[in-house]
Formats: sequence, structure tokens, C-alpha cells
Amino acid sequence: MALFLKIIEWADNSKDTLVHKFPLPKGGREINHKSKLIVRESQQAIFVHKGQICDIFPAGTYNLNTDIFPILSKLAGWKYGFQTPISVDVYFVNTKQFTGHKWGTSNPIMMRDPEFGMIRVKGYGSYAFKVDDAGVFLKELFGTNSSFVTEDITDWLKTMLVSALTDAIGESRISALDLAGNTIEFNQIVKANIQNKFKEIGLLLTNLFIENMSVPKEVEQAIDERSKLGILGDKTDVMMKVAAAEAMKDAAKNPGMGGAFMGAGVGIGAGAGMGAVFADAFKQSNTPTPEKQTAQPTSTSKKCPSCGADIGAKSKFCPECGAKLPTKKFCSECGAELSSTAKFCPECGAKQ
Repeated sequence: MALFLKIIEWADNSKDTLVHKFPLPKGGREINHKSKLIVRESQQAIFVHKGQICDIFPAGTYNLNTDIFPILSKLAGWKYGFQTPISVDVYFVNTKQFTGHKWGTSNPIMMRDPEFGMIRVKGYGSYAFKVDDAGVFLKELFGTNSSFVTEDITDWLKTMLVSALTDAIGESRISALDLAGNTIEFNQIVKANIQNKFKEIGLLLTNLFIENMSVPKEVEQAIDERSKLGILGDKTDVMMKVAAAEAMKDAAKNPGMGGAFMGAGVGIGAGAGMGAVFADAFKQSNTPTPEKQTAQPTSTSKKCPSCGADIGAKSKFCPECGAKLPTKKFCSECGAELSSTAKFCPECGAKQ
């Protein structure tokens, strides 16, 4: 004798169960008008008769009769109301939102960067989803398994997300330097592009987060170097010379003959760099300024009228020939400067 299902319900105490098949009593799985169906919030109940989906019930409490089974009543061919029991399978589908699922690129995404050429990009984040159409989900993905958990589908969903993200990055033609500043825009684009794929299997992508987009270490170093050059501007030559000096100091600390030879080699190059630094500094310190150029020193020498030797301006005798050197004299009348042999003043004509 078959046992009748009197109370049909599922108290979900799990965190990741998408579909739960109602356990069958030993000896039968028949329902009649005495059975009661209880569907909790965030659940839907699906009745399957002979492998075919019949009626789907949202949250609520139902007394089972032919009025609430329009499809099942037709398939079963009930002629006497719901008095005759019928065998069915009952599936409870969890329609709550499943959050905190991680996604990440197992392999880097190839993209054409307008500044760096072909580079590889990695990314990771999280997403959330829920069952939107229980009937489609049961038909397209779940089948007739006794249970179905999020782990059974998350790998496939992650593959779909990465595929959509790859397509979005490729179409955007954005530089790797601007990836971090456009994660929200990528979220929106990917979510919009992939929503139809989720709906095809009865799901809804409720949230998508791109937590980080990164490039390989080599590209990061190139970006850092470019940033450094941008900061230094026209000081790169000085920085190269300072780096050479630092290399010389480090090389001098290397122990052993190998270090000595390497230190000598590095020291030569570094020394040349340091020499250039000091030479530039010395040159700059000795370059005549406009003040120096205008303040030229006066002559401190004169020639002997007898032998033509160069002698000091204040000398009275020539150190070469011993001749007495003429001294300056002035007119006694007007004070004009006269030559040493003048007998008359060329200015006032006074006799000297």
C-alpha cells in the first residue's frame, strides 16, 4: 500500500543549496487531496510528473486539489477530482541571492595597449547571483538530480564572466595605465553583456565586482621608470651621475679578487661620472659672471724706455739695464700732467 505525502515542505538550513528534491517516504510518493504544500520565502516548488515539469508554486501554503494543479490535472487525466492519488516528484528551488563567490583569471588576458603594445592583464573580484526562472533552471541545467549546490555551477559561471571581461577590455582599447580608474565602468559593461547568458539558464547576475586589474611585473617596472622620468624632468643627467657614484661606493665594498676587479671596472666608470660632476661644478664656479666680466683688473706693468723690458709700474730704475725711469711731473701753473722731458706746459705755455 502506498504512503501518502501529507506535509510537503523544505526547511533550508544550508548556505549553498540551489535545488532540493523532496525525500520520498519508503513505499511510495503519492499525493492526494489530503496533502498540504508549504513553500517558504525565497523558495519555489516544482511538481514533475513522469519526467515532465508541471506546476510551479511560489511562497505560500497550499491545500492540494485539482484547482491549483491546472497542468498536472490535465496530464494525469483526473476524472474524479483529486480523490485518486498520483505519483509525482517535488523539487524545491532556492531563489535567494548567493553572494561572495570569487572569480579570477587563471591565465592572463592578452590585450593591445596603445602605449606598451601587447601586454597581459590579470584580474579578480567577486559576484552574486540567484535563480530567476526555476522552470528554465531545472530544465536547462539541473535535470533530475536529487540536489544541486552552488559549487556545481560556479566554475562555469566564472568562465562566462572572464570571457565577458576579456571582450570588454578588448573593445575598450584602454591603456593599462587607466585600468584601475575604470573598474566601475567595466563592472557595468560586463554585467550588461553577460546578463542574457545567465537568463538562458534561468539565473540572474545580481552583482559583479572587479576588485583589481594588474599587469605583469615587467610592465609595472616600466610604468615606474616612466613615472620617475616624468618627475625628474631635466634632472636625469645628474641622477645618472649620482647613481654612478653610488655604484662606485658599493663596488668598493665587494670582497675578494673578483670583487676587486669588478670594483675597479665599476670604479673607473663611476669615477668618470664623479669627475664629470666635479668638473661641471668647477667650471660653473669659474665661469665669469657679468659682474666679473666688467670689472677687469688694470695693467700693473710698463716698459723701460731704454731697453724695452717689462718692469713694474712703480719701479724707478730698470732691473735689466739700470736706467733711471722717468717719473710723472705736473705744470706748476695749471697742474696739467707733463712728460718728464717737457720744458713748457702744452696747456698754458708756462716754462717749466
